[in-house]
Amino acid sequence: MAILARGSEPVEIRRSLPGDAAEKQARYLEAAVNGVVIGCCYMPNGNPQPGPKFDYKLDWFRRFNAHAAALMASGHPSVLAGDYKVVPTDADIYATRSFLDNALLQPAPRAAYQALLDSGWTDALHRQSPDAPLYTFWSYLRNRWPRDAGLRIDHLLLSQKLARRMRSAGVDRAVRGLEGASDHAPALVEWKA
Repeated sequence: MAILARGSEPVEIRRSLPGDAAEKQARYLEAAVNGVVIGCCYMPNGNPQPGPKFDYKLDWFRRFNAHAAALMASGHPSVLAGDYKVVPTDADIYATRSFLDNALLQPAPRAAYQALLDSGWTDALHRQSPDAPLYTFWSYLRNRWPRDAGLRIDHLLLSQKLARRMRSAGVDRAVRGLEGASDHAPALVEWKA
């Protein structure tokens, strides 16, 4: 995980979430860039569920939400970007039938994600396209990319201050179609300086 900035040197704030001094997995990085706090996350998958991996996912999400609340309270313009490994609603996936037992669609992670929105964070991709999902992930299995059988599991959440400055958000789908590409496409958000 890295935070890069054109024409600016990111100032690292933290390399892990607060709340678990024994955390060994590199799942969170935070830096300030030109007055904006950027938090990057790579949430636990949680499969198989139920079980210890799912419990770890929920605990990690709990700590993430607590940190997000502290960021919001700080008043700094902030973005929480990354692979959240949660499909917020059934409208954010091509079809649920293949994923009904997957941790991505379970009520508890969905509720944890919704709690972020309820606390004031703005889902930039949903705000940009409220009526049609902007998929960010297409599995390599079952020809899902050519069929546009995607999911939205990568998210850009904006603090209230930054949401007021948002110009646009989207997904660079073309990158996913390149030979040897990741199964994720880059998500992006632009805001007024």
